[in-house]
Amino acid sequence: MSATQVTMSRRLLAEAIGTGLLIVAVIGSGIMAERLTDIVALQLLCNAVATGGALVALILIFAPVSGASFNPVVGIVGIFTGEATIRDTALYAVAQTIGGCIGAVIANLMFDLDAINISQKVRSGSGILFSEVIATIGLLVVIYGTIRAKRANLVPFTVAAWITGAYFFTSSTSLANPAVTVARSLSNTFAGIAPESVPMFVLMQLIGATLAVAIIKFVFGEPRS
Repeated sequence: MSATQVTMSRRLLAEAIGTGLLIVAVIGSGIMAERLTDIVALQLLCNAVATGGALVALILIFAPVSGASFNPVVGIVGIFTGEATIRDTALYAVAQTIGGCIGAVIANLMFDLDAINISQKVRSGSGILFSEVIATIGLLVVIYGTIRAKRANLVPFTVAAWITGAYFFTSSTSLANPAVTVARSLSNTFAGIAPESVPMFVLMQLIGATLAVAIIKFVFGEPRS
């Protein structure tokens, strides 16, 4: 096996594990919050804080290996800005989705639920779908804006800050990630999303990524060498 193949294997495994652990945090904290309190606002706060905290830790440890995007739309934007390849982005997306689904199963099992527990939480409506476009644009602008400012070391914190806040100021609670969206359909809990809602959410995320490319190129310019 060549060094390139070994490197890609490590990168894909890092993305799968990182996305899986992120889903464990998202779903697990949602389940725990539901069991601890009946106050929805407090449930959302617990879910947001746990997700933000996990993001900081996971990005910090996996960024040196794979970049720690844990999100296919990050790679899609990278394709158009010349910072990622179609091949790598496609492979990453597969690894992220598989890892996320395994993470959902793990989270379900940790709380004595069925391993695959299909969500019945329908998320629909023009406001929620529009919200997902905005959430995705915001996340991508935060990531690439931080990198363009030559402060890539701060990405774990700027991303966590955006996601934690966006849980509250977006009506969709800011999934902003196709792999995470698919994985969350496997848990009929606080953080779940019904399978029938997944396609439109993913479409909105892709639209958000397309708009983000234009914003990033216009505002921040081309990446510096």
